[in-house]
Amino acid sequence: MPSSHRHRHPTPRPRALAAAFAIAFGLGGTLSAQAQSLQELYQTAHGYDASYLAARASLDAAQYRYDQARGLRLPQVGLGVVAARQLSSTPDSPSTQGANTSSLGATLSGSQTLFNRANDVTISQAEKAIDAYRADLEASEQDLILRVSQAYFDVLAAQDNLATARASLAAISEQVASAKRNFEVGTATITDTREAQARYDLARFTQIQAENDLTTKRILLDQTVGRAGVVPKQLAVPIALPALAPANVDEWVTRADAEHPLVRRARVALEIARLDTAKARAGHLPIVTLNGSYGRGRAANDLQVPGGGISYTTPNTVSTISVNLSVPLFAGFQIQNRVKETLVLEDKSINDLEFARRSVAQATRQLFYGVGSFAAQVSALEAAESSSKLALEATQLGFKVGVRVNIDVLNAQAQLYTTQAQLAKARYDTIMAGLRLRQASGRLTPDDVASVNGLLIR
Repeated sequence: MPSSHRHRHPTPRPRALAAAFAIAFGLGGTLSAQAQSLQELYQTAHGYDASYLAARASLDAAQYRYDQARGLRLPQVGLGVVAARQLSSTPDSPSTQGANTSSLGATLSGSQTLFNRANDVTISQAEKAIDAYRADLEASEQDLILRVSQAYFDVLAAQDNLATARASLAAISEQVASAKRNFEVGTATITDTREAQARYDLARFTQIQAENDLTTKRILLDQTVGRAGVVPKQLAVPIALPALAPANVDEWVTRADAEHPLVRRARVALEIARLDTAKARAGHLPIVTLNGSYGRGRAANDLQVPGGGISYTTPNTVSTISVNLSVPLFAGFQIQNRVKETLVLEDKSINDLEFARRSVAQATRQLFYGVGSFAAQVSALEAAESSSKLALEATQLGFKVGVRVNIDVLNAQAQLYTTQAQLAKARYDTIMAGLRLRQASGRLTPDDVASVNGLLIR
């Protein structure tokens, strides 16, 4: 068969291709009515996520420990009550044969520490611990924001992949039908039919993979937010990703060094370690305590004497006040060795802080340039999408006039769908990279969730 006749095939049905594109890019609109926003799902996860709730409970417990430690500066007051009865017998005494004594008394005692350096340091450490747990809570909240956002956009990406796979399968199915019709009328070879069928079988495999991937991503999102059947909203069209601000990497690094929760916690750990050294050295210092007590009671006495008995009651009142001074003289070198230990631990905390600062600075710089790279990828893929659309239109026209074959149309379609899937993924990656950069610099807050939420369909 001459090649001039072999290339003259009818063009694929334009309505079928239009439907394929509608499947690829219209899925989000049909789901927007019952879909949930990122802000809504984050608020749900905020009250569900176990790791965040555990961090919040730890902060609450630290506050109560601080309140307990403050009690070391407050007076200690106690009440003691004694009731007793004593029976005695002295038959050999000519004057007294027996005695019964009943006594009842109450004592109110109190103490107030006047000077105890170790207690003061313990209180300061408990206060610093609150700052440490507060930093842990912020880090946990930032981690929750990232996990919810990542799961959210993973589902969107999986939906896009599935929609693209379905659209590709529909378009290839039309090409298979066209190739079979052309072969039957003798205007195409069996090769065109087999090539189209091979592409169709591969597209079915790709669609099955996309369906499984979407199911997995949806399960993860449901588990993350504690809800079933979550459907995320699509990005609003036209998609306009915000520019990175500030545009200077040094500003991000400086902010990270000052505000990142890991760096702040390391600083607090160093302060607590220094307080440990002060507490150990306080073992050489005296302890001064003010003590006082006030007691009242009475004793009822029954004496048995020859010829009768005598009964009488004796009241008593006791008041004391004292200042106690306790000075440690020698403790078997325990205090000196404890000081040496805390000094070594202080050096460890210094190195831990430096490691945290370096790690955060490095991560911030990497993520800063990563955001720029993703933004450049989005721009390049947007241009590639436009070019791929034009290339597909030209290939379809060439197929219609007989200068292109069926496989050329399939390749052009595959290139367009692949580019569109990559573009959607690059947009989601750019958003997530921006959130990770804000986390690395210590800037990530729930307000950033609201900002990203503004990019979604209303």
